[in-house]
Amino acid sequence: MLRVDPCLLALEASRDFGKAVAHHLGVELCPLEERDFEDGEHKIRPLTSVRDRDVFVIHSLYGEPDQSANDKLLKLLFLIAALRDHGAARITAVVPYLCYARKDRRTKLHDPVTSRYTAQLFEAVGTGRLLALEVHNPAALENAFRIPVEHLESGPLFIDTLLEQLQDREAVVVSPDSGGAKRADRFRELLQHRLDREVPLAFMEKQRSEGVVSGKLLVGEVKGRVAIIVDDLIASGTTLTRAARACREGGAVAVQAACAHGLFVKDAATVLADQALDRVWVGDTVPGFRLDKQRIGGKVQVISAAPLFAEAIGRIHRGDSVAELLQWQA
Repeated sequence: MLRVDPCLLALEASRDFGKAVAHHLGVELCPLEERDFEDGEHKIRPLTSVRDRDVFVIHSLYGEPDQSANDKLLKLLFLIAALRDHGAARITAVVPYLCYARKDRRTKLHDPVTSRYTAQLFEAVGTGRLLALEVHNPAALENAFRIPVEHLESGPLFIDTLLEQLQDREAVVVSPDSGGAKRADRFRELLQHRLDREVPLAFMEKQRSEGVVSGKLLVGEVKGRVAIIVDDLIASGTTLTRAARACREGGAVAVQAACAHGLFVKDAATVLADQALDRVWVGDTVPGFRLDKQRIGGKVQVISAAPLFAEAIGRIHRGDSVAELLQWQA
């Protein structure tokens, strides 16, 4: 028998995001003790009983200067194992940004399929369910896991803000590569539903070999429209700006981007300064610590994913459908 209230835990690196989620749920975070030892080992334990509780552990698995994605993943796995040892009835790993999700297939001889190995680690420690936002390939994610996976789309994060930006202007949704066309099309369906008028789809040609991106062909009509580039994440920003330039050359009157995760690695700050791109909307699953404060709040605008995660957690706890969050079609 599950206790009535869920137990929300957030590791230190994700504490601010966890507090925001808890606020939207109307609960407090359950306390944790985290200790790092001099030799690099660590210990994490809940400071309240989790026996027979429905437990949600929040941790975003991005790398940063003090902790790699590997460090964060191991801490999360050890905590989940401890919760299982101490009688938690159900454990949901709430992972706003899931590391290794992009390596979901073999592209070269003897390549690893790291997303599947990561799934096996979660399963091995007793994770009951995974909740994540906008992974690179949702179908590959579900195939990698044998436990239930709840995949949140980022469309609901950005739609209200983009509607305000569009006003009466015509829009086109653009995928920066053909592989993301399905994601962009889902966003286009949502935008079309809310605008109650037709919104076309366009996508860019893209090839990547040994880190070098090529391909300039833009398929679709963008002339006279506000182009909205939709992608799962921004890493160095080269893919995004390449698509933005193509849209400008195709006659787009403005170019904005909506991406769930802002990693902003390498020279992303310089790349995003490109005049072809008017504005970038990102979620807060990865804090913008790699960008200066003038960039955040200027061209790069951050929208909180906490309300979306809170709604999903509430639905999981009550036994309601998370998929209904994405059912905007009549």
